[in-house]
Amino acid sequence: MGKRVLILSNHFITLYNFRKELIKKLIEDGHEVFISMPRADENSFFINMGCRVIDTPVDRRGINPISDFGLILKYIKIMKELKPDIIFSYTIKPNIYGCIASNLTNYRQVSNITGTGGTFLEKNVISEIVKVLYKMSLKKSYKIFFQNTGDKEYFIENKMVKSNYAMLPGSGVNLKQYAVSDLPTNGHINFIFIGRVMKLKGIDQYLEAARFIKNKYPNTNFYIAGFIEENSYQKIIDDYHKKGFIDYIGFQKDIKSWIEKCHCTILPSHGGEGVPNVLLETAAMGRVCIASSINGSKDVVEDKLTGYLFEAGNACSLVKVVESFLSLSDGLKKEMGLAGRNKVEKQFDRNIVIEQYLKEVNKV
Repeated sequence: MGKRVLILSNHFITLYNFRKELIKKLIEDGHEVFISMPRADENSFFINMGCRVIDTPVDRRGINPISDFGLILKYIKIMKELKPDIIFSYTIKPNIYGCIASNLTNYRQVSNITGTGGTFLEKNVISEIVKVLYKMSLKKSYKIFFQNTGDKEYFIENKMVKSNYAMLPGSGVNLKQYAVSDLPTNGHINFIFIGRVMKLKGIDQYLEAARFIKNKYPNTNFYIAGFIEENSYQKIIDDYHKKGFIDYIGFQKDIKSWIEKCHCTILPSHGGEGVPNVLLETAAMGRVCIASSINGSKDVVEDKLTGYLFEAGNACSLVKVVESFLSLSDGLKKEMGLAGRNKVEKQFDRNIVIEQYLKEVNKV
């Protein structure tokens, strides 16, 4: 018999990129799927698939007690009206405020810790408030999925969860969509940074490494794909672009074609990632990943086997591993990329994630 599944999300794009296969499978299996998320022009994608979308504004930045309290009330109203058999939530606010609502209304919620962003990288008022909110919500909730062991251990250590958790291999990767493709052979070696342009994502280290490497190895190209999140970088990016150190291509809907054009993806994040999808997608396509040695990235990249790890926040450390990659023969670059593909096939296939969710649906 079909179940009633409610999904709480803060954005269409993340749901589309990482959960559409799960939602498709739920619909195929005869379940009713309701999605609570902010209004977006593209929401018709899920409506056409057979879901009912409930417009729910979510302020994704900072803590605003008034709008956040309003979100809890909205979630309570939705839950009382729909009476879902199970609730799935992703990202910080749907997790926290969804759990507060589901605890109050006595519905079963499974939260996915998709990464903590910069919240716990520094001890401050915000991080302490968020810890309290997690304790109030997740600790009493039905189940929490963690994407990496570092986050899991941090939540246990800080008593934000009980024993109501399990592990997932990130959001997984669609191995058919991100198939292996041949490396470019036009005489240039291309690197790409995919993500929001902001300090936390390590853009300073990427820019510094790009400038140094480009001067020393003119046959290299450094692409940046993503929105400029922090305005202070606009002038710097423009300047580096004009001087030819980088090629800023902005946000790309079809990121797959850009991964294909490159030999290597660089993720210099300072922390707060779940399991970075950009690394999974890159590895799935047979490309080498270079990443800072942080929780999540370390789960995907095996140093010197499927890619390279470097010290977070250290541009010299990044330069060193980029030079190591450049020194490899074409054959070894390909071999390293295929080792990455092999790893994601075994450990990060999105079907593994879908199966875990279906198990939870079948329990109710």
